[in-house]
Amino acid sequence: MQPKINWTLDEVKEIYNTPLLDLIYNAATVHRKNKAYSEVQISSLISIKTGGCKEDCSYCPQAARYNTNVEVEPLMTVEKVKARAEVAKANGASRLCMGAAWREVRDNKDFDRVLEMVSEVNEMGLEVCCTFGMLTYEQAEKLKAAGCFAYNHNIDTSSENYGNIITTRTFDDRINTLNNVRKAKLSVCCGGIIGLGETDKDRINMLHTLSTMEVHPDSVPINALVPIEGTPLQNNKKIGIDEMIRMIATARILMPKSVVRLSAGRNEMSTAEQALCFMAGANSIFAGEKLLTTPNPDFDTDMQMFKMLGLTPRKAFKDIDATKETAENVA
Repeated sequence: MQPKINWTLDEVKEIYNTPLLDLIYNAATVHRKNKAYSEVQISSLISIKTGGCKEDCSYCPQAARYNTNVEVEPLMTVEKVKARAEVAKANGASRLCMGAAWREVRDNKDFDRVLEMVSEVNEMGLEVCCTFGMLTYEQAEKLKAAGCFAYNHNIDTSSENYGNIITTRTFDDRINTLNNVRKAKLSVCCGGIIGLGETDKDRINMLHTLSTMEVHPDSVPINALVPIEGTPLQNNKKIGIDEMIRMIATARILMPKSVVRLSAGRNEMSTAEQALCFMAGANSIFAGEKLLTTPNPDFDTDMQMFKMLGLTPRKAFKDIDATKETAENVA
């Protein structure tokens, strides 16, 4: 049975504002009914082309217009990406996410090289997820044909707050790319960031947008802003763990079948804080020393945590048949 997609704003608000311990309990109950609650997917995210982006995303150190310590690096070679993928797989990752600091995908030699990367990593038995900015339906089809499993394109924040964070593309541009991804029958990865200076209303509206899509995103990353010196949001305060848990728990209740990804900001969380996030419904992490350009816990540290908490790594392509069925129903 397809999860509910006609949530009202009032319903989302009521869930979001539930007292925290009750909210965690409710989310944990939903999680245990719909997922193997102790199973967590390990993903590894690498930046295959770093810096020099034309966008003005206020949180991003890779924007060319900001003076940050990020060094511009050209597109990686296929061999280097394969080597990184082998390390990730050996350390338990079942998904490799490749990110490029592009405003949009262009049909050129760089994209041809990316398609080769996708094909090679897919042959290794890893789920391949890509995040390259905006793309057309035809480009999404090419990625699918090369072996891409998922495409990440976050909405970041509410549609009302979006213009305060990014001006070089619109909220509708984001939705259009997501539609192209879904039409090409790729798995949709879409979430957002908290700590951008948004209100609770913005967070509720963002969750409402995600949970009322025609089909819920297959995975929903919840990111906490990591303020980077040189960006417009460098002085923003660190998000409280209660805020992160509240977002994860609400997302779990609204989108019970989706993978909820505990993403950016995890490096600053204790094991106990992360355990509460897993209890509240998070069932994916990014492992490896960096999350694109920001620090991230290493594989060994995460494996120690998994052992302590009794968590097991999720295998690649576990829900591929369900994903295919969902995509075909939408087509």
